[in-house]
Amino acid sequence: MTDIGRKRKVNQDYVYASDLPVGNLPNLYIVADGMGGHKAGDLASSYAVQTIVESIEKSTETRPALILQKAVRYANYRLFEKAAEREEYQGMGTTLVVLTVYGNEALAVNIGDSRLYEISGGEIVQISEDHSLVAELVRKGELSPVEARRHPDKNIITRALGIQDEAQLDLFPFHVEPGDRYLLCSDGLSNMVEDTELCRIISQEKDLSEIGAELILTANGNGGLDNIAVVLVEIG
Repeated sequence: MTDIGRKRKVNQDYVYASDLPVGNLPNLYIVADGMGGHKAGDLASSYAVQTIVESIEKSTETRPALILQKAVRYANYRLFEKAAEREEYQGMGTTLVVLTVYGNEALAVNIGDSRLYEISGGEIVQISEDHSLVAELVRKGELSPVEARRHPDKNIITRALGIQDEAQLDLFPFHVEPGDRYLLCSDGLSNMVEDTELCRIISQEKDLSEIGAELILTANGNGGLDNIAVVLVEIG
């Protein structure tokens, strides 16, 4: 699900979810949060995701890590090229968080500050690492996580897809168990709803679509300052 929020005029978030195979991947889930001028941000996120999906569909690779890395790097190159086509596209880019699950293993790719969380046994853990100014200060011990949430520069990201001719991406391999739930989201959700509240809502014995709607409602109820993107995955 994605929602424009209560303050923005354009929705620059883009989501993709397939429980069915995409190329040689058994499933695929993506959240992208675009940035740029009036229309450039929504173009960046949608173009990047569509390019990644098309690249995966055509890939002859069999290893998930290689499939995802090549697809994301190709999308970065295409987006970087597209940004040079028109003046209003200059500087456009997008965050990206991608998940695929195969058997008891999963792999995530992350660029920027869109997030992947694991919700299991009543606890929430952020699997991805934010590429942002305040996140780097937290990792250095110069800011506490609480201070980071209120920091005036919390929206300054240090990496994005399409900004440079080569993508800097992080890979996160991890183990999954039946019943685990995973949340991919843009900062329009994570900035508006505390992790403890995300955990409470997602841990409910409800259908994922109901939970997604409640997450968006909560983010908008807390101000809805940005577009909101939510993809929820449950391990069967």
